[in-house]
Amino acid sequence: MITPVPAARHLLRAKDLIDARYREPLDVPTLARAARLSTAHFSREFRRSFGETPHQYLLTRRLERAAALLRNTDRSVADICLTVGLRSVGSFTTSFGRAFGMSPTSYRASYPPASARVRIPTCILQAHARPPYSSFREDNGARRG
Repeated sequence: MITPVPAARHLLRAKDLIDARYREPLDVPTLARAARLSTAHFSREFRRSFGETPHQYLLTRRLERAAALLRNTDRSVADICLTVGLRSVGSFTTSFGRAFGMSPTSYRASYPPASARVRIPTCILQAHARPPYSSFREDNGARRG
């Protein structure tokens, strides 16, 4: 006997889709198809399960990513707005202000400039942090000693 898949499992498909593809134009019908539910039932169940509408959840993911870009890059606010999948800088600024309590420009100003931080590739950090007399040798060279 085949047991039906719980609705929450289908909802996770849509939630995962939002998390993975937040930059793309996603709408409720697309998300409902991913969850294999009707649009009305999907919206109702998504809100009941996750505490916010699918649209709110998508906007939150986009704003979180925008905040990270504001903190870690010198890209323009307009470029960040478009990068995270939003189309209107004015709406982005309003939504960002509601979510973070300040404009994107003020948010960025509250962090050190990205240009002041040097990004070192992880492979370099790991090689530098490796003990000089480690038993794990990659170069098969002569033993230090």
